[in-house]
Amino acid sequence: MASDTIAKRQSIDDVKARAKRFLGPWGVFLKGFIKHPVMVGSIIPSSSRTVSKMLSKVDWDNCDLFVEYGPGVGTFCQPVLDRMKPGATLLVIDLNKDFIDYLQKTFRDSRFIAVHGSAADVADIIADAGFEHADYILSGLPFSTLPGDLGPKIASETGKAIRSGGAFLVYQFRARARDFMVPHFGRIDSGYEAWNILPCHLFWGWKD
Repeated sequence: MASDTIAKRQSIDDVKARAKRFLGPWGVFLKGFIKHPVMVGSIIPSSSRTVSKMLSKVDWDNCDLFVEYGPGVGTFCQPVLDRMKPGATLLVIDLNKDFIDYLQKTFRDSRFIAVHGSAADVADIIADAGFEHADYILSGLPFSTLPGDLGPKIASETGKAIRSGGAFLVYQFRARARDFMVPHFGRIDSGYEAWNILPCHLFWGWKD
């Protein structure tokens, strides 16, 4: 009887392991969305066209620290690492521990740091990493649906954390994200990417 129970458990574990390998990052992303739908914002990672367009305005030669809020399963991570110079750092911040664990196992690049924490604490996280400021910060967080005053707080802290001449890169399904950026960035460039599920608004907020 005990051997039958053990065999059944092993069979269930095998099925779970095969499903995990089959789904790969999509499975991790779906799990994260189910756990924290308000924070993730989308059930599908961004398209390669959205990634390329968002990163097109970055001056990579003058980028020492690139920060990303809510990296999920790392849709932007490898493209950023591919563009960064050898001595630069990519620092990603996520409240979802599952995403952070996955990213730490997936990206072995010495320039990559994954932190389990809140974007609202970006200044402290940057300081802990040994930097005074970020050159660029990227975010796909759903500002308009974040709880309480978290959206305005993150926007404010981001404005303080970026160096003069740097930028806040935001991609959102709702154009209202721009409203959160206006008080903290002197110039905001806008774009749109239809080849994405869902089509999204793109913003680049430049720090004077």
